[in-house]
Amino acid sequence: MFTNESGLDRGLRAAAGVILAIVAFVVGIGSALGIVLAVLAAILLGTAAVGFCPIYRILGMRTNKVADPAAARH
Repeated sequence: MFTNESGLDRGLRAAAGVILAIVAFVVGIGSALGIVLAVLAAILLGTAAVGFCPIYRILGMRTNKVADPAAARH
């Protein structure tokens, strides 16, 4: 799997994920809003960690500078 997120994109996702996780705990992780925020935080942190966003793939987008995704695999 190749990455389709730039370093800046990954950093912003990680920061947003941490903020959402904190808010989820403040709101109450057992509440409906807390669960939704925790799930969103997990998605953001996961995509930031691996550098791949499935939604970007579906939409044919990428924020990294690699011109050829096949070249990134080698």
